[in-house]
Amino acid sequence: MEPNTPEVVETQQTATGLNSESAGIITPSTPKSSPTDGAVQEYLSIGTSFLTQIFDILKKVIDTNQKLLVNLLLIFLGIIAVKVTLAIISAINDIPLLAPTFELVGLGYTGWFVYRYLLTNSSRQELGQEFEALKNQVMGKE
Repeated sequence: MEPNTPEVVETQQTATGLNSESAGIITPSTPKSSPTDGAVQEYLSIGTSFLTQIFDILKKVIDTNQKLLVNLLLIFLGIIAVKVTLAIISAINDIPLLAPTFELVGLGYTGWFVYRYLLTNSSRQELGQEFEALKNQVMGKE
């Protein structure tokens, strides 16, 4: 049986196409240039020039319309702030007993404000004077 074993090994080596070169030797390969490399380079240069033109156009548009773009950005951020605030209020409103507590606090403060500033003529005049002083302070007249 032993004489048959080497023949089986030899047929397997030739059938698998194993190389007879020694292991560990790296043979240098020369880079092959294909005719498509020139076309790829041409397309890349066209793409980069197009992107450069697009960025130049965007820069000109931004420079000429800077105030408009800033105003649009502020409006957009304001809308986002309002939506986030409404979402937070809605989340707080879903907490049991917290919404009625806030309503009671609001009603209490409203009652105190009416009692303090709106019932008598002298307190209404005092409120008007405080409002005018605050308005002058905000407007920069004082």
